[in-house]
Amino acid sequence: LSYSVRRRFTHAGIVITASHNPPHDNGFKAYFVDGAQVSPPHDRAIIDRYSRISLEEAVPCVEALRQKPESSFNILPSVEDLAYRSILREAVLDADLLKSRCPKIVFTPIHGTGAVSAIPALRDHGVEAASVEEQSKQNPNFPSVDSPNPENPAAFKMGISLAKKIKAKAVLATDPDCDRLGVATLDDRGRYRCLTGNQIACLLAEYRINRLKHSGVLPEAGSENAVILKTFVTTPMLEAIANRQGLRFVNTLTGFKWMAEKLAEYEEAAASALLEHEGLAWDYEETDQQTRIAILLKYSNYVVLAAEESYGYLPIDLVRDKDANAACLAFAELLAHLNSINSSPLEFMASLYQKYGYYEERTVNLVFEGASGAEVIRSIIDSYLQNLPSSINGISVSRARNFGKPGYLDEDEKPLPVENFFTFDLENGYRVAIRASGTEPKIKYYFFGRSEVSQPEGLSATKSEVEEALNAMSVWAKEDANERGGVGNSG
Repeated sequence: LSYSVRRRFTHAGIVITASHNPPHDNGFKAYFVDGAQVSPPHDRAIIDRYSRISLEEAVPCVEALRQKPESSFNILPSVEDLAYRSILREAVLDADLLKSRCPKIVFTPIHGTGAVSAIPALRDHGVEAASVEEQSKQNPNFPSVDSPNPENPAAFKMGISLAKKIKAKAVLATDPDCDRLGVATLDDRGRYRCLTGNQIACLLAEYRINRLKHSGVLPEAGSENAVILKTFVTTPMLEAIANRQGLRFVNTLTGFKWMAEKLAEYEEAAASALLEHEGLAWDYEETDQQTRIAILLKYSNYVVLAAEESYGYLPIDLVRDKDANAACLAFAELLAHLNSINSSPLEFMASLYQKYGYYEERTVNLVFEGASGAEVIRSIIDSYLQNLPSSINGISVSRARNFGKPGYLDEDEKPLPVENFFTFDLENGYRVAIRASGTEPKIKYYFFGRSEVSQPEGLSATKSEVEEALNAMSVWAKEDANERGGVGNSG
């Protein structure tokens, strides 16, 4: 839909989706003319307009639809699906490598829409992914899983079972509306382990930067006009990768719409500069990928990867929302590269820890249901608005940021929207972020641990040390929420 809104020059787009949430949190995603989910001021204007709609105003619309249903809408022809599949090819940087060296993989859409485009896109590149047949039929009840969320290892059970039978190297799983991708991969003991969203993001970023440098798209030293987009609650390891590789990183608030807004800014800036300096008007969609990247690198910013910790990735720029179809192709290419050098995702991740330091993240979701729960969440947020802590779990805060107040700038020197969101840098190098979920009745605490790895044999001890610290901070989060909210946690 994100691509089709742009391709067909429509005013808006709507997805009615089960997504990966429980039924009471399912719903409606609205997209604007740029193909991105709506952001201020349009989101507020839509809500305000909806609140003013009366039954009397709605009845004539329904009556007109009843009388002439055939003239009220058009079903898009299959050529639109083919157009979308053609731009998914831009997620692949080395098509020959993907076709010749991709190992066996298993794919499951977990009863959702992933099989519609992901499987054909993989086959377009010569990749035969084995499908979990029981989960390939769309079913809104998601009968084979407790939760159809690829963030949950339990959702991989059937995929891993099939992978064991056919000796596949990895299992790719998409959530029901196919904007999130999870991965399970073999470890050195022959067991399948689920990667975190942060790990997937780092693996993709490192591989894609190296491949772009190898092909000459990026200079070996990097470029200030090449960017990794991430949210504040996504691993700081992406920042370390960007810095070491000579790229920039830009943090946004939580939600892919903010990264899509950045893509639109970069597109508009390049179009304006191209017109000013060369007298050329730019048709973004009709410009081939190589030329588009060159123009962005010269006049604006080229986004190598946009990623968020909640398993959302965008390796292409003609779509303006996280896209698991494109991410499947990008990760399959990474698997092909690792297969060609007799390595694995977990071995590659270990090498990144050696290079950039060990990073581990922990998210604590505290659920407060109903009206009373909403009041508890408000109390916690209000408490932080009024009283930022000087220490967290006994560790001094070196920098505190309250994004509920205006005045903060992102790495592009652009003002950040005001949002009830807080980050704390601790003097031991750790980071903490706190926010209320925008889609579920949760308060979320994010903890980011980091430690240098001096020797390869010291990685295990470093992991244990960071994990112990994050466990202690997780306990602190529950105590902090209870104290600030005034009641016990129900989640």
